[in-house]
Amino acid sequence: AKLRDVFQDISFNSNKLGDDKQKNEILRHVLEDFNKPELNLRPSRIGTLDVIGNAYEYLIKNFAATSGKKAGEFYTPPEVSDLIAELLEPQEGDEICDPACGSGSLLMKCGRKIREKYNGSKKYALFGQEAIGSTWALAKMNMFLHGEDNHRIEWGDTLRNPRLLNKDESLMHFDIVTANPPFSLEKWGHDEAEHDRWGRFRRGIPPKTKGDYAFILHMIETLKPGSGRMGVVVPHGVLFRGAAEGKIRRKLIEENLLDTVIGLPEKLFYGTGIPAAILIFKKKKADDKVLFIDASREYADGKNQNALRPEDIQKIIDTCHKRESVDKYAYLASPEEIAENDFNLNIPRYVDTFEEEEEIDLMAVRAEREKLKAELARLEEEMEGYLKELGYEQ
Repeated sequence: AKLRDVFQDISFNSNKLGDDKQKNEILRHVLEDFNKPELNLRPSRIGTLDVIGNAYEYLIKNFAATSGKKAGEFYTPPEVSDLIAELLEPQEGDEICDPACGSGSLLMKCGRKIREKYNGSKKYALFGQEAIGSTWALAKMNMFLHGEDNHRIEWGDTLRNPRLLNKDESLMHFDIVTANPPFSLEKWGHDEAEHDRWGRFRRGIPPKTKGDYAFILHMIETLKPGSGRMGVVVPHGVLFRGAAEGKIRRKLIEENLLDTVIGLPEKLFYGTGIPAAILIFKKKKADDKVLFIDASREYADGKNQNALRPEDIQKIIDTCHKRESVDKYAYLASPEEIAENDFNLNIPRYVDTFEEEEEIDLMAVRAEREKLKAELARLEEEMEGYLKELGYEQ
């Protein structure tokens, strides 16, 4: 029952591995390999190591790294999910949801944080929804292999047909809602949004060809009134695009829901080179300000993929906890300052990263030039002497 429908797309009668004789041969080799002492995964040998779960996660990650744009549909890089989980501070007893859960890595990272903090406690529940059937199957298998028993992962389109509902058909509410939804989704369900039965788009209807705010508004609507906190990965356009998105952004800020804006380095995500941002929303904030962090210049440079280092993640977390301005890195903006900027959240408007160029000492440059001219004249004279000795007189 735990894996119902997970293998529905797999044909065990497929000829991709050859005819029956060849398939049987391959199966025999697989079984023999798993019978080797090196693959003895009994607790008496490996202790509490989650070898199968970790191996599955490793394969998903490496498949994501090599499969280009498609990978963004199901996988959030581990450093990013780690950062979001730290910022949302999951607690024992929390109900945690990802409405665009992909392979479930972000959800499981939140669960792991609770187990680490509360001595292995599994007093939490994970909820997710995923639109793509094969990716939903990845998430179900991921949960199963990691022993995440208290989960509910639904298959369906979150924006058109949310499946995480109460018995009275109202939207379920969660302590934490977090997601890395598809960037600027074109056909997200704009035509039906005006008559949304749950009133998710009462602050405004996002543009037809950009579903970023549709996911944000859905997520905010599913936060618990008291404890609700939310982390979402978005393209930078979400911070400054105008028209309908500008109106929605203004309402979210005026309701004092937006807590932190974090600019990330480019090429962190599989399948897209564009830099992204993390938005943190909270139902109950400690102040009425918004913290802006420009973390876009601190990362490990990779050939195809950049990565956040542990020290980069820690710096972001420490800055969020201190919640104060840091020269050329972070700025704590008041509602008045944001209003003055016409509710534009573009990070450079708040965090000044401009490095002044060193003043040029023209007299020193002139002196250096004269010195070089004298050196050149001396060398030319020396060269002329050598040429004379060799009989090359002009």
